[in-house]
Amino acid sequence: MQVSNAAKLWLEYHKAHSKENSIRAYKLVLSKLCEEFGGENIEEITTERVLLFLNRITEGRKRQTKRTRYSHLLAFFNFIKNHIDQDFRNPCDTPMLKKLFRARPSYNWNIIEKETVDEIIFRTSKPRNRLMLELMARGGMRIIEVLKLTPSDIHERRLTLKDPKSGREQEFIFIPQRLADRLKLIFDSLIFNLQ
Repeated sequence: MQVSNAAKLWLEYHKAHSKENSIRAYKLVLSKLCEEFGGENIEEITTERVLLFLNRITEGRKRQTKRTRYSHLLAFFNFIKNHIDQDFRNPCDTPMLKKLFRARPSYNWNIIEKETVDEIIFRTSKPRNRLMLELMARGGMRIIEVLKLTPSDIHERRLTLKDPKSGREQEFIFIPQRLADRLKLIFDSLIFNLQ
């Protein structure tokens, strides 16, 4: 079977069983795979050629991106083995490739207890600093998001973040009512003092 035909079958399978984002990610890898191996028989693809292909398409990318591209290829070849040809040997299923593209070890972050966070906030003497700490702790905001807040961004308990780190145009944060009241008082007093 040719690689291009196998890729079509795999995408048809995922159109029926996967979410749109997954299909988009698979299409990216498969389109590059078909450019390089499209007319070839799938049994002719070796581990060495897969490694060269993966290195080329992931050059300059982060380790997680490399791992994801490898996982997509592994899943593609596993699909062929499980649904089309039981005797097919997956070129991605080798100890060398598994080791090269293994997942990054997870880190266990030390999480500060709520009581400790409250103590830090309540021991802060300046009201401005205390409010900033509370917005970060209670609203899950980053320091840059707190510093960018303007009075027009405050709507009761909902805060509008413009140009957040996620890359979206805007995001919304909901904060406790007591914190929203204090934030409104501070902004009102700032506006009053400027006039």
